[in-house]
Amino acid sequence: MKIVFTQKDMIKFQNNLRLLNHTITTAESCTGGMIASKITSISGSSDIFHGGIITYANHIKEQELGVNKETMIRHGVVSREVVREMLEGVLKKFNANYAIAVSGVAGPTGGTPNKPVGMVVLGIADNKGFFDIEIYHFKGTRIEVQKQAAYTSLQKISKFVQNCLDK
Repeated sequence: MKIVFTQKDMIKFQNNLRLLNHTITTAESCTGGMIASKITSISGSSDIFHGGIITYANHIKEQELGVNKETMIRHGVVSREVVREMLEGVLKKFNANYAIAVSGVAGPTGGTPNKPVGMVVLGIADNKGFFDIEIYHFKGTRIEVQKQAAYTSLQKISKFVQNCLDK
């Protein structure tokens, strides 16, 4: 499964955000800032992206995004519940219109039978209460899993923003 989100796609996405006068933020774990890096690779992106956060460690998810420790214990860090709390926290932290949050097992270590290498929980949200959180099972090396997670999240949020414009 080869997923690509090109520079042309990114420019269109950012222009759509500008048409709406909206901003996006990110809360990243297993992608380590790759999504934010792709957004900021376009000159002038500061008007649609004011910041994001890499919450690689669990205590940072709790400290910086308000993810409940009990949620992480009960459901595991790689879960829909944690990604939802990451989305809620990052939308609030950066006062953004849209957010992407990602938590997963990029590998090659860290996988378990219930949460194998390549499992990534990816969510998008807006500040009006919309949440779309899905579990993916990507294949490949660590960097390939990270890239697939980044491209998939950018495709999802781009389609959502386009739908907002089409209404």
